[in-house]
Parts: sequence; C-alpha cells; structure tokens
Amino acid sequence: MKEIAIIGSTASGKTGLSLEIAQQTNSIILSLDSLSVYKEIDIASAKPTKEERGDIIHFGIDEVYPNENFDVTQFFECYKKAKDFAKENDKNLIIVGGTGFYLKALVEGLSTGIEQDIKLDIPLDEAYELLYSLDKVYMEKIAQNDKYRIEKAYSVYKQSNMSPSEYFEKNPKVPLTKDLEIFEIVWEREELKKRINLRTSLMIKEGIIDEVIYLEKNYRRAPNCMASIGIVETLDFLDGKLTKKELEEKISLNTAKLAKRQNTFNKGQFKNKTSNIIENLNSDIIKYFSL
Repeated sequence: MKEIAIIGSTASGKTGLSLEIAQQTNSIILSLDSLSVYKEIDIASAKPTKEERGDIIHFGIDEVYPNENFDVTQFFECYKKAKDFAKENDKNLIIVGGTGFYLKALVEGLSTGIEQDIKLDIPLDEAYELLYSLDKVYMEKIAQNDKYRIEKAYSVYKQSNMSPSEYFEKNPKVPLTKDLEIFEIVWEREELKKRINLRTSLMIKEGIIDEVIYLEKNYRRAPNCMASIGIVETLDFLDGKLTKKELEEKISLNTAKLAKRQNTFNKGQFKNKTSNIIENLNSDIIKYFSL
C-alpha cells in the first residue's frame, strides 16, 4: 500500500486531480477539509458530489452534523479507518485537501496529556509576556498577536505546570504516518484568482443561499462551521448587509485571502514535497505510484 497527500490552496483543483489519480491507481481518498466533514454543507464546502465520487471510497466527508464537534483527534480516527480499509482491501490511500494543520499534525503527531484548550483568563499581551518569561526560546517562534498559538502554549502551561519546551520534551509527539509523499499544486496568483471567482459564481448558481437558509433554520448561527467562508457572507446577505453582487465579491475576496494563508502555511510547514503546476503534477504522482 502506498499513501500520498495532495495539497494546495482552495480552488487549486485538488479534488479533480485526486479523483483522476484514484481511478488510475486503485486508491481510496481521505478528505483533508475541515468543512467537508459536515453533513448538509455541500455547496459551501465544495465537496465532491456523490456522482463525482463515483465508486471511489471516501473517508472524512459527511462525518458529523453541523451542530456536532469535529477536531484533529477525530481526523486522526478518520485516517486510521481509511488506512485500515486500504490495507484490508489492497488499496492505496490519497489524502487530499486544504486543511494543512491536520496534515501537519498527522506527519508530526500531537503530544498527549493535554485534555482540552483553556481560554485565556488574562489579556493576550500579558499571557505572551508570562510565557516569554518562562520559555523565551519557544515563545520567540510565536508572534505576539498569534492568539491561537498563544492559547495553545497557555493551555500547556496551566494544565501541566511546565513551560511548553519542558512539556514537549517530556511528552514527545508521535507521528501517525511516516515517509508520506506530499504533492503540492501551484498556480500563478492571477490564474488562481480567476479560478476562485469562477467557483464562487458557480456556488451562487448552485444554490448556496438556499443551503445557508436551511442551515440557519436547523442549526442557528452558533456552530463554528457557520462562521466559515461562504456561509458567513451569505448570512450577511440574508441580513440585508450585502447585495447579491457584493455577496459574490466578498466570498471571492475572502477565499483569495484564505488561499494566500494556505500557500504560506504549506510553504513554511512542508519542506519535503513535490510542487508543480497541476498538469505536470499528475505525471509526477503517477510516476511515484509506479516505482
């Protein structure tokens, strides 16, 4: 069994490429997308339809309802199920999606022992200063406005009574997968922008407004997924804050910003990868499977 990951920004063509490769390599697919895990969020997530999936087995899609939680530990369970299925059925495994944090955690592992994140009970700058005084080396790697990573470090300190460096030394991360080959789709910025605009236009035509009306009616606005790109802008449209034209423009703009963040993350976090334009990446991947 071989396993690979296909990464790239939103609207880069990952889904289509993965389906094409899966057909050629007897593979199943594990979705690496934090929105596709939700049932009933189909258009906003741009998940492949059942028709597009065809007879290719997928994991990590339609795992939970919008009012249910899903996090990296549940993604790990999806990965284990997918890998077991692939082994038992003599298949290869393709991991594909834009949620780079999940892939990073899969490759590097997560330290055990911290049950849950603790929200800051002091101002962000005070938390940073406290952690910096305890662990200068670790905190120098974190920006002073990086609330997510500061909260993570603060949780480690509060629950373990150890500095992050000391805690991670005593609780080393255990990777779930080793020697995973990573392939990245790259696009010129302007070309990717055109693809994003086209996809947004299709979302509007396919009925994202009706989908969000349904989601709000059934789940209200509290679930985290209701703050996702595509959904939150549509809620503004329904509140009368945006015209339909402005809705499309704002989804496109925020999607482009997301794509930029994804590309920056992938560039910084995954050093050993094959990056290429989509037409050439296909042959790169097929060549790897034939080795």
